[in-house]
Amino acid sequence: MTKANGLRAGAVALALLLAGAAMPAEAKTFRLAINADASTLDPHAQNSQVNFAILLQAYEPLVGRDKDLKPVPVLATRWEAVEPTRWRFFLRPGVKFHDGATLSADDVVFSYRRALERTSNVTIYIDSVAGIEKVDDMTVDITTKYPDAVLPEKMSRIFVMNRAWAEANRSTVPQNVAAKEETFAARNMNGTGPFMLRSRDTDTRTVMARHPSYWGRVEGNVTEYVHLTISSDATRIAALLSGDVDIVINVPPNDVAKLKADQRIKVIEGQENRTVFLGFDQSKDELQFSSVKGRNPLKDLRVRQAIAHAIDVEAIIRRVLRGQGIASGSMWTHYVNGFDRSIEQARLPLDREKAKRLLAEAGYPNGFDLTLDCPVGAYDEVCVAIAPMLAQVGIQLKVNTLPPGQMFPRIARGETSFYGLSWGVPTYDAMYTLRGIMMSRAKVGGSSWNGGGYSNAEFDALVEKAQVEPDPEKRRGMIREAHRMHNAEVGHLVLYHMMIPWAMSAKVTAPHRADNQLEIRYVRVD
Repeated sequence: MTKANGLRAGAVALALLLAGAAMPAEAKTFRLAINADASTLDPHAQNSQVNFAILLQAYEPLVGRDKDLKPVPVLATRWEAVEPTRWRFFLRPGVKFHDGATLSADDVVFSYRRALERTSNVTIYIDSVAGIEKVDDMTVDITTKYPDAVLPEKMSRIFVMNRAWAEANRSTVPQNVAAKEETFAARNMNGTGPFMLRSRDTDTRTVMARHPSYWGRVEGNVTEYVHLTISSDATRIAALLSGDVDIVINVPPNDVAKLKADQRIKVIEGQENRTVFLGFDQSKDELQFSSVKGRNPLKDLRVRQAIAHAIDVEAIIRRVLRGQGIASGSMWTHYVNGFDRSIEQARLPLDREKAKRLLAEAGYPNGFDLTLDCPVGAYDEVCVAIAPMLAQVGIQLKVNTLPPGQMFPRIARGETSFYGLSWGVPTYDAMYTLRGIMMSRAKVGGSSWNGGGYSNAEFDALVEKAQVEPDPEKRRGMIREAHRMHNAEVGHLVLYHMMIPWAMSAKVTAPHRADNQLEIRYVRVD
């Protein structure tokens, strides 16, 4: 999206906001501005952070996470392992969907089977699941392919839908995002969560109102939530400073100092459980978006190493991110089970002379042209900054920035030669990244985000062994070994862990979380 289009999108969003209907005096409206809209409202169609920003207000899982990110009962009040490969979940009675229907085991069984469908993009959370069955109206059993001791902790992104609603609206299987399918569930919601959909203008504004029959406790005082998409950084920050929005969770690094100095604004900073990396097409015999014909230079380890040696990550963090990043060689952060400090520090150093030698050895002494695809958002400027760095070793980059709704399906379809992506770990376990990003596509199946097709049979076997290992220390050892194997091959090129400054009105109280998600039920507006 161009800057001009971004400005127009922001202006339209603000105009619609200011034209909105007035609320009663006791009502509290909370307005959040974000850089990119959800690509779908189907809870099982796409595993994307921008989608979850809206979805988690309306839909709920069996087991969720509280504002401190600790696992907590949600639609299940308790659970137990009745056999090594069978978990039993006891449902919360009296829970109402937004349309008034009552939650039952039929809805849970339907939702989990739906989440395991071919078009689902959330199977990574439950790929150990072999089946789910109803025990009685308020009890379900989930069987697994192998003993999975952390299954309940991985379920926070499997949202429960109402079976009758989905059947009535021809939405029994997830929307096929990659095929650009349109479905009723992609534009409408019927969950059990604290907020229900009132209106939606795609790429502009989504309005949600408090669910009057919500079963749980709402700690905040927000009765209406306005979710605004303002792609332009300047327009988004201007809206915050003028009071037209209450919070911005995509704060450009260049604006942090200015916002901190404004007494009307408070800025909360912290490391995000999210890592930015570059992916390479290593599957095609001819690199699709490059000047090289008949060959794929990115299949050559020496070329991938050359790219790594050419990029000055510390300079990017210092100059582009204004310190809002942590250089790393680890595909996941310290929040994640399986993190190893020695791997984080084992980065290929900046050495452009070595990069040139490696390219010459690989048969590219004069470099080549290549397209780098990046989603518009928190790190597209980083992609732009990489171009002159690679130019110094002969690789001429064309940087192609796309809205996430266009970029993510391209990655899923393997229609990119070189791409930037950020990846969080909502399960807080390394297996999520190992299986979702690093394993061979054939192993991961429909949930794969391995857009470049990195594949190593020895690596796959080690990950499969680790996922069934019951001893925690042995399992972590296998994870470390697999991680080192992947990094030695530069399967993906890790750049840095993200920081997440939030900027909000001084009148707002909102819990800052490492997953960069804001649950509106915790927000208070004074």
